[in-house]
Amino acid sequence: MPSAHANGIELDYDTFGSPADPALLLIQGFSVQKIAWDDEFCQLLARRGFFVIRFDNRDVGLSTKIEDAPFPDIAAAFAGDASSAPYSLDDMADDAAGLLDALDVSSADVVGASMGGYIAQCLVLRHPEKVRSLCSIMSSTGDRSGRLAQR
Repeated sequence: MPSAHANGIELDYDTFGSPADPALLLIQGFSVQKIAWDDEFCQLLARRGFFVIRFDNRDVGLSTKIEDAPFPDIAAAFAGDASSAPYSLDDMADDAAGLLDALDVSSADVVGASMGGYIAQCLVLRHPEKVRSLCSIMSSTGDRSGRLAQR
């Protein structure tokens, strides 16, 4: 299995298709391995002309585990206090950007599912030059009220 050094950690990843095609980065959600993006699905996307990249986020699958940090208070994080977390969604967005750099991909269409959608949104905000388009699946903006932003 290939891995890439990105943002100070190792990320396990797979690719499908030709690196000459437009890149499509798939980001999974909380504690979900890359293989949840089914091989057949990834191959179909590659046959449609994409260079598909899927990876395990930090602390998932074969990517680096942050083992010396205390376990975060999940309830507090959901209530808005992320101070117990050893890393942030921004760190995970930087991981994704670092993976693109390691693969010599200047920009990608990005698809994030669930927490992967949050990571993808952070990727757009932190590294807009790396994102051609964004598809956020089963995710939100993070506004706990559930309201859409008013214009």
